[in-house]
Amino acid sequence: MIEIDGSIGEGGGQILRTASALSVITNKPLHVFNIRKGREEPGLKTQHLLGLRALAQFSQGRLEGDFLGSKEIKFWPNQNFKRNISINIPTAGSITLLLQTLLLPGLFSQEGLEIRFRGGATDTFFAPTIDYFRLVFLKILQKILPENSKIDIQIKKRGYYPEGGAELEVKIPPLKGKLNSLNLLDRGNLRKISIYSGASELLKERKVAERQIAGVKEILGKLKLPIEEFIEYHKTQCPGSNICLVAEFENTVIGADNLGRIGKKAEEIGKEVALDLINQEKSKACLDKHLADQILPYLALAEGKSQVTVSEITNHCKTNIWVIEKFIKGKFEIKENSISWTGA
Repeated sequence: MIEIDGSIGEGGGQILRTASALSVITNKPLHVFNIRKGREEPGLKTQHLLGLRALAQFSQGRLEGDFLGSKEIKFWPNQNFKRNISINIPTAGSITLLLQTLLLPGLFSQEGLEIRFRGGATDTFFAPTIDYFRLVFLKILQKILPENSKIDIQIKKRGYYPEGGAELEVKIPPLKGKLNSLNLLDRGNLRKISIYSGASELLKERKVAERQIAGVKEILGKLKLPIEEFIEYHKTQCPGSNICLVAEFENTVIGADNLGRIGKKAEEIGKEVALDLINQEKSKACLDKHLADQILPYLALAEGKSQVTVSEITNHCKTNIWVIEKFIKGKFEIKENSISWTGA
């Protein structure tokens, strides 16, 4: 049984997501203790609990300690995979964080996995927005997946904090071939920046999506960059807005996202995300700081040596490295802004 101290390093939910996913793939039982020990409300929250139960359902494994606030779980995975699962989220829990838990095991099942989400949030705080997940993370992941493996996400309904209420269908194909190593050291020339600005129809009269773009262009417009704009209003259970910037280079994409907040003007939300993207771009790295830790498990499972440059090596990233090396033989090496993986 793999023993994981959930208070190590960053000490958050990412430890649980990575460890439980790798537990299923490697078929190694898992014991996690001190779950989110340093947090204001330690232990399992709804999205962590739902992710674990979904993995247990998918692999038909056995789970102990699966209750709200639990600081310790034990998981005995199985590899008798189901092809379809449904996840009902009664809160505004993040769907993208649940996908982080399920995507990797879904790829390694023989028949793939189809997930139906009801409830939860496509766009909420402390998690990637669904646009970042689709347009940045999956774009990089596609470089690692075999050519005929493509993940399909159908957004039926958006959900914002605090009510959620989203509806999504996700199809994860089985791997037909092996994961490719990833070597991203030179991002090439910038081709364009795409702005994806969305908001609830409840905010359409106030032109929130357009004003978010105006804030972005107030910052990026000075740089005279090629810019594309996409505006969309959504039927949602509560007001909310989202914005995602995608900078497309010859060899990679980097991104930044943001959410509307009560008491902050839409233009300011746009300015914030634009400044975030500029800071990522200045590093000349091929991956932004948000994506680096998310892609690491795939690098460790790919054939051969991988090496990527990242804009910032965060505590999330270092903690994920520690967890991955518990399950997979090999070694990550950090050198300045570069991360490399060599399998055993």
